Formats: sequence, C-alpha cells, structure tokens
Amino acid sequence: MGRLIDPSLEKLSAMLSEMGEMATQCVALAIESYLGERGTSARVHEISGRIMGRYYEVADLTFEMMLRYQPLADDYRMVRSSIEISYAYSRFGRYAYDITLVRDHFGDISGCKTAALCDISERVQGMIRDAIRSFSELDIRKAVEIRKAEDTVDRTYHERLSELLATDDTKCALAEALLLRYLERIADHALFMSDAVNYIVTGRHRRPSRSQAPPGGGAP
Repeated sequence: MGRLIDPSLEKLSAMLSEMGEMATQCVALAIESYLGERGTSARVHEISGRIMGRYYEVADLTFEMMLRYQPLADDYRMVRSSIEISYAYSRFGRYAYDITLVRDHFGDISGCKTAALCDISERVQGMIRDAIRSFSELDIRKAVEIRKAEDTVDRTYHERLSELLATDDTKCALAEALLLRYLERIADHALFMSDAVNYIVTGRHRRPSRSQAPPGGGAP
C-alpha cells in the first residue's frame, strides 16, 4: 500500500529530472555559443527561464509537502535536498546565459585561444552529467570523481588567470577570464549537488574544502 507522500515524491522527482535535462542542454548550448561562435543567447535565455520557473514550482511543492505530510528521516532529507539541487540547476541556467552574453558583448573572438576553455568546459559538462546521475541513482561514489574534477577545474582556473594577466590581448583575456569564472562556478554547484546527495544517503554533511565558496556566494 502506497503512502500519502509518495505521489508528491514522484512528482518532485519528475520535475528535478526535467530540470536536469534542461540544465544540461542549456550549458552545452552556451559553450557552443562561445567555442563554436554561434548565437544561442535567445535559446539559452528561454531554457534558463523555464528552469527558473521549475525552481519556484519545486520550492512550492516542497513547502506543501513539509506542511501536509511532515516527512521524517529519509523523506525529509530528500525533500530538503531537492530544494538545494533545484537551486543548483537554476544557477546552471543563469551562468549558461551569462556565457552566451560574453560572445554577444565581445563580438568577433575567432582569434582568441580556446585550448584551456575546451578542456575545462568538457570537465564541467562531465561534472554536470555525473551530478545528475548521482542524484537519480543516489550513488555517492560519483562524489569522489566530481570532487577530483572540481579540484582540476579550480586549479586550471587560477593557473590560466595568471597567464592571462601577462597577455597584451585585453579583449581575449577579458572574454576568457569571464568564461572561466562562469565555468568554475558551475563546477562548484555540481559539487554542491553531490554533497546534497551524500546528505540524502548518509544524513551527514560534508565539510567544505578551504577553496569552496558558499553555493550562492562569490558569483560575478
């Protein structure tokens, strides 16, 4: 016999799954806008808006579930963490749109080097996929891979910024610095997603690393 809370949990899971698909598409389109020199800002803005709409719907649903069912233990951790995960998805969408605006604002950037951006963007997209899979399967083993990838992204970000300070090409340096920052923040939120999954499964919060900023802070 099913429980009264089960239909709401199923609805919540479906909403988060849809948000994950939209966030993945949004970030991929944004990276394509810069590296592939395609104008995708309108499309990314539309998807980002839909993700934000779902974020508010998730907030309303979780609030209703808390009041109506007063979930305990495992269900409580799932409901509580769903708010954090939906917020991470909303940030993926927002940063993706910011990435498209870099190309719109800077114009022709075909002469800029993109090797570091190609590497970091592949890692970040892999982190997003792993974070989504970790949540859907409640697999905390993925967190180890996600944390290693985040360390690599963070190291690449700081190393590349130092290199950009020494270049005379101000336009390319500024454009790349912005993109690196947005990708680094997306990576941070993917890591926070994995931490939320760890809380769902174990009931324990991970202690953040010294370089790890709060999920809503430090954004440009």
